[in-house]
Amino acid sequence: MLRAEWNAGMKLLFVTSNRIGDAVLSTGLLNHILREHPDTRTTVACGPAPAPLFTEVPNLDRIIVMEKQPRAKHWRALWRQTVRTRWDLVVDLRGSALSYFLWAGERHVFRPSDEPVHQVVQLSQFLELPDVAAPGLWLGQKQIAAAKRAIPSGPPILAVGPTANWPGKQWSASSFAELVLRLTGPGAILDGARIAVFGAENERLAARPLLDRIPKERRLDLIGRFDILTAAAALQECAFYIGNDSGLMHIAAATYTPTLGLFGPSREEIYAPWGAHCAAVRTKVGYAELAAMPQFHPARKESLMGSLAVETVEAAANDLWRRCHPEPVSQVAGGAH
Repeated sequence: MLRAEWNAGMKLLFVTSNRIGDAVLSTGLLNHILREHPDTRTTVACGPAPAPLFTEVPNLDRIIVMEKQPRAKHWRALWRQTVRTRWDLVVDLRGSALSYFLWAGERHVFRPSDEPVHQVVQLSQFLELPDVAAPGLWLGQKQIAAAKRAIPSGPPILAVGPTANWPGKQWSASSFAELVLRLTGPGAILDGARIAVFGAENERLAARPLLDRIPKERRLDLIGRFDILTAAAALQECAFYIGNDSGLMHIAAATYTPTLGLFGPSREEIYAPWGAHCAAVRTKVGYAELAAMPQFHPARKESLMGSLAVETVEAAANDLWRRCHPEPVSQVAGGAH
């Protein structure tokens, strides 16, 4: 458990993931520390991909970007950049030996478990917090203004994340297209809603079959438009999000946008989007069976999401929508979560 008697302006080193999703899930811990000790001077160490998520952290001293190097040289580089500081608190979520070679008044080194316990719960138990520390992002006026400029006013927005960091976790773009047209059709929960497609520019080809099926007057092509923190601000403007298990899914959930995550070759009991406003739906084929397949390998390009039916996702989306938005769609504005 964290001590409560630190002096004002304590120095914190917060070492978190090189992956976006895991870094988002860790933000609950950092938020908790900053709420309890608002004068904390924070240094965040993480990989290049999630680094922009922390640029608006209050009283941020520095973000140290850890570029992965052979023979763990990135850890030695981090040690050289931190060894001369007297840290009041070191929180190391990477389970490294680094923390034991720094001057620290208090240190906590996380060891992940394979137990079927959600990562957010594991992290909260790791620091013996009184309550589960829900993820939450820090958005600046710059990001909020950029998102509002990119999204014209109009009907509510259904946001879609059709890609993932591994093809095995990607539901087909054609299935996404059928789904969103059902959910926004006449009489559906999001009748007449606009459809915003999110992703990185290098994912455009994978998303193309979805983009091509969305009527032009309702399509918002946001692929490659934003850095990840501005993407978070844009997702905050949306009424609902549906996407594969990915960092973007966790970003959507952390903005308190109702979020439905699609799972197959990953464990939803550990990595489902977090919060009462979230839900997960998985393939008919279970994780253990998928993990035993030859295709379950980072080098393989085949999707393992084929047993997830459009009807199954549609039913899950309807259930989550009605749980979060009992009022008609015409009364729901993007960003009003």
